[in-house]
Amino acid sequence: MALQQYVAAAFMAAGAVFSLLAAVGVLRLPDLYTRMHAASKAGVVGAGLVLLAMAIESGDGSVIIRAVLGVLFLLLTTPVSAHLLAKAAYRAGYKPIIANNVNDLEKEMSE
Repeated sequence: MALQQYVAAAFMAAGAVFSLLAAVGVLRLPDLYTRMHAASKAGVVGAGLVLLAMAIESGDGSVIIRAVLGVLFLLLTTPVSAHLLAKAAYRAGYKPIIANNVNDLEKEMSE
């Protein structure tokens, strides 16, 4: 096996672990907001690492460009969409759990 395949396998394994952590977070965390945090943060890292592993393993220029553009797209759109979904959920009446003592949106919505 060439070094390229070992590096790609390491990226793929790390991406799989992050994706698994995101899935466990969605299943185990207590409320909508913490679940969304797990899905958006760990999910984008996992998917990004898998895309980079694919780019490393392929060695083809067009595949590498598409994979890097896919990672950039994920990095740019996931935080924005998670923020907008959380804000919409809050406005719809889904309150954070009581263990979260900080509620910055409550002040914003009352003004």
